Amino acid sequence: MDGFKRRLSESVQFRLSVVLSAAILLVALVAGVFAFVSAFDEALEMQDNTLRQMAVLFERQGMTLGYPAPGATVKGDDEESRIIVQYLADGARARGDDADLPLALPTTLADGLSTQWLGDEAFRVLVRTLADGQRIVVAQETGGRDRDARESAWRGVLPFLILFPVLLIVVADLVRKMFRPIATLAAEVEQRDEGQLHPIDEGHLPVEIRAFGVAINGLLARVAQAMEQQQRFVADAAHELRSPLTALSLQGERLAATPLSDEARARLLTLQRGIERGKQVVEQLLSLARAQAGAEPQASTTSVHQVYRQVLEDLLPLAALKGIDLGVEPGPDVAVAISALDLHVMIRNLVDNAIRYTPHEGRVDLGLTVEQGGVRLWVRDNGPGIAPQDRERVFDPFYRSLGSDEVGSGLGLSIVRAIAVRNGMAVSLRPADPSSGRGVLASIGLA
Repeated sequence: MDGFKRRLSESVQFRLSVVLSAAILLVALVAGVFAFVSAFDEALEMQDNTLRQMAVLFERQGMTLGYPAPGATVKGDDEESRIIVQYLADGARARGDDADLPLALPTTLADGLSTQWLGDEAFRVLVRTLADGQRIVVAQETGGRDRDARESAWRGVLPFLILFPVLLIVVADLVRKMFRPIATLAAEVEQRDEGQLHPIDEGHLPVEIRAFGVAINGLLARVAQAMEQQQRFVADAAHELRSPLTALSLQGERLAATPLSDEARARLLTLQRGIERGKQVVEQLLSLARAQAGAEPQASTTSVHQVYRQVLEDLLPLAALKGIDLGVEPGPDVAVAISALDLHVMIRNLVDNAIRYTPHEGRVDLGLTVEQGGVRLWVRDNGPGIAPQDRERVFDPFYRSLGSDEVGSGLGLSIVRAIAVRNGMAVSLRPADPSSGRGVLASIGLA
């Protein structure tokens, strides 16, 4: 009951269905009762007319009456539906079973229809005075009459009983169809990702909810404007930072060429490393801003192994510094529908992350797997892995797992996710060794 009340208070569609069903039930009940009573009365009226026609036929044909002998039977005779015709004066001499002898009716009955009780049985009685002065009685037990009338009335109500559940089903289906535009709108909005902020088409929406669609479009426009301002700010800030960092880097190189003490040279080396990290963060910010710009991806095909070779050339020096075995798993090359620049940026960031978080003398492998309906590119390492609670958060900009001493900006995986979303691809992270939870297997699904 609590669930019904909660659903009734929360769902307009369910509430409308219940109200319409209750209204239909009430109308059907009133109409059914009225139809039953009307049909019952009409059936009784027809039976009364039958008694009248019997009396008229008796007088018109000049019939005479002969009463059956005691114990006499007639084939097809039914006592409950039997119509009895007799002279009213003969009722005074009725004796024995009233099934064989005339009814013991009082001779003082007035002409017309009436209901008379004889013992524990009720009879519908019509008294008529003939032209010769004789009075006749046409009578029938009310039990059989009422049974036939009820059966006739139930047959009249039967269409209501059949059509009522059908009508409820039709109403429920119509209500569901009327609310279908809302469900369609909700599904359309639900299927969008954070980068799809184009307005919805409210032209096909009913007038009652069109204002809701207009409000959603207004909200999407404001969100798109805010995101555009944020991306522009990030891009502008990165551009503004690039020049002074480059100037600082050049000044550091010139300073390193002059004679310095060992202590000053050590501090200069630390300064140069900081400048390089700053330049890397700026470059990644620019890459992230470009990936989130929402530009339509260029239609082209790219060789996966060619991109892998370029990434290895770029990052082999970084892997050599840590003694990491960096290589590509053997297998056939595949051409995928994505621009070479986007694929290179994604793979490079995944491999760069793997090298940074894999311990010395570790291993990082690149490979691809041809699956039904697409290709999956993957980068696997044997590092410490990522905690389950962090596997989604690591895609947030500037987020870095707790307890990690590796220097980084926390932007690499954000760039990978942004490019993947823009190209309609999926990125996932899971342990390379499921039994121990160590290592990371980063994969990109391409159609």
